[in-house]
Amino acid sequence: MDKDLFETGLEKRKATLGAEYVQKSLDGADDFSRPFQEAMTAWCWGFGWGDEAIDVKTRSMMNLSMIGALGKMTEWELHCRGAIKNGVTREELRAIIHVVGIYCGVPQALECMRAARKVLDELDHHKN
Repeated sequence: MDKDLFETGLEKRKATLGAEYVQKSLDGADDFSRPFQEAMTAWCWGFGWGDEAIDVKTRSMMNLSMIGALGKMTEWELHCRGAIKNGVTREELRAIIHVVGIYCGVPQALECMRAARKVLDELDHHKN
């Protein structure tokens, strides 16, 4: 494994998803899942997110669109939190969900809306 890509990926992954979440994922890895965690960190986060051609906010918006289209709602919720951390606004989240609805159907947009509502409610709760 390319150690530079892994280190870059680890930095990018923690910046978007939160150091605690990432550390918990890595600490929870065993002999079976550790190679995947390492490869995903190097490839997705080091190679993909480490490419500075696209800023993190735009990359987060792209990810929400693609993950929403795939219907991977656990990942969508996780990346929704990361997108907010990367500067995506509520209005932009809503617009992303509208695009998902147009291209992937209303039922999928409703799933994204439910996940977004959960994340936004949690954030609002922590503000008070």
